[in-house]
Amino acid sequence: MMLENRDRRLSVAPMMDWTDRHCRAFHRALTSRALLYTEMVTAPAVLHGDQERLLGFDAVEHPVALQLGGSDPAQLAEAARVGQAFGYDEINLNVGCPSDRVQSGRFGACLMREPALVADCMAAIREAVTVPATVKCRIGVDDQDPEVSLFATVDACAAAGVEVFVVHARKAWLQGLSPKENRDVPPLDYALVRRLKRERPHLSISINGGIASLDEAEAHLDDADGVALDGVMLGRAAYHEPALLGQADRRLYGEAVADVDAFEAIDRYRPYMAARLAEGVALPAMTRHMLGLMHGRPGARAFRRILTVEGVRPAAGLEVLDRAVEAVRDAEARREAVQAA
Repeated sequence: MMLENRDRRLSVAPMMDWTDRHCRAFHRALTSRALLYTEMVTAPAVLHGDQERLLGFDAVEHPVALQLGGSDPAQLAEAARVGQAFGYDEINLNVGCPSDRVQSGRFGACLMREPALVADCMAAIREAVTVPATVKCRIGVDDQDPEVSLFATVDACAAAGVEVFVVHARKAWLQGLSPKENRDVPPLDYALVRRLKRERPHLSISINGGIASLDEAEAHLDDADGVALDGVMLGRAAYHEPALLGQADRRLYGEAVADVDAFEAIDRYRPYMAARLAEGVALPAMTRHMLGLMHGRPGARAFRRILTVEGVRPAAGLEVLDRAVEAVRDAEARREAVQAA
């Protein structure tokens, strides 16, 4: 599958411990169009670890991208080949994660200091695969001037043939801030990302960071100022309030389809869950990604409680999900009865 720019209008960010294969299959039940990303997997892990556990995924997830971490061009090239052989639609290099563990391995956000090395890595990946090779980066790290560091990284990679960039519109502070704080504390600079698109119009530029709703996503995709970004990447908003993804195909892709509501998404996800349960996967491995699905609805608290408390019991199965859904339906029926009285 060759991803076109329009296919990149919405993507769900790679998030460690969150966007595993079960999460992605669930998100796919809400949107058929959004591009999904794996958690970051390091190149050495791909080459020396349990590849099926690390990289295996269900065909329902397409289009899905593999995000790699690393700074050795040869290792990344070999890991990219493995990823393509597994069927991933894109290979993405992480140039944005600020964690200490990532820094100690000389990859992630610290690579913003070495644009030539990033370009070498991307050249090796591009040579190794036929699917798109893309970059997810920050606008800079520590005391770098983002107007210099962002353009240096993008231009070096573009010279190596890279055409697609996802930019988290914050600096990363490699010392003094935790990874969690690095997602909130450094100020956002959306204007710089828009400037990048304006001055490099031939490149595909998607924006990430602090985007909390589809209204905000639509604003980033709008060309009111003469610049239309190619895509928006949602992270925590998509995870904590996944129901918003059910509107994406209509609102962001212009498809003449009905929105997917929470109940329909569960119905769509159910066959996947049943198949995994039959393979021995524990129910909470899947339902933990659904806890925010009923956000803002009557019965949302009961939905979460049933999934978390009853789901961990031995041999818990889809009957737990059914009880959680019924709690929401009952709560909504009660509210409607009160309103009608």
